[in-house]
Amino acid sequence: MANPATGAATVAPATDRTALDTPPPELLGALKRYLLALADDEMLLGHRDAEWTGLGPILEEDIAFSSMAQDELGHAKIWYGLRHELGEPSPDRQAFLRDAPDWLNARLLELDRGDYAASLVRQYLFDLAELLRLEALTGSAWKPLADAALKLRQEEKYHLLHGQAYLERLAKGADEARDLLQAALDRLWPYALAIWEPVEGEADLVAAGIVPASAALAPVWRAAVVTRFERAGLTVPLSHDAVTGGRRGEHGPELVTLLAAMQGLYRSDPEADW
Repeated sequence: MANPATGAATVAPATDRTALDTPPPELLGALKRYLLALADDEMLLGHRDAEWTGLGPILEEDIAFSSMAQDELGHAKIWYGLRHELGEPSPDRQAFLRDAPDWLNARLLELDRGDYAASLVRQYLFDLAELLRLEALTGSAWKPLADAALKLRQEEKYHLLHGQAYLERLAKGADEARDLLQAALDRLWPYALAIWEPVEGEADLVAAGIVPASAALAPVWRAAVVTRFERAGLTVPLSHDAVTGGRRGEHGPELVTLLAAMQGLYRSDPEADW
């Protein structure tokens, strides 16, 4: 059965197992890395979305991207918060006191803001992937992760519906708008494929029923992307070559520049009460 928000086949939960209040000690490192990847993706996308505040092509989109930025940053705080409960530093210290090699985000999220078409396409590609992942995570055997996914899934549906509406509206409008969207999709596609790059230890978490397999979600996401963009008159590239490395801490120069802007104030006085 298809999900009405994603247009994709419903993704089954990771597995049906007895709920765990505490993750097994041997999986703690892998779980922390998985949560960090989720948090870092959200944190960087929130920052990039916030860069549209005051710059949106129309007031409605200025407000929409600012609102989505707040949501993404709030979601990042929840994932960092779960890591904090597992013994890591506070969410602020995780977000603002790590250098680029310590970030596990997909490289799609660190790329420069670009034009409005690029931001819209990136937001949609990520939102669809995120909603599919959250739906699967609601069946996590680790209860705190399942509860968080259930909460965040509700907000992400609205992000996805926003992207769908504007993609179709613009792609079916002027030739210039359609060309800009197609160019953005062509450029971002290799980076978007790497959303599904697994973190170290993911296979062990999958076996324990704590997270879904990224390799299982990727083709569901791709099929939904193809359907949605073709409906809008756009062509999804055939390439399967992904720009990976982000989940291993390998990033481009864009992340260094982004972190300098994002972290500068906090690093000036980490002990201050912001």
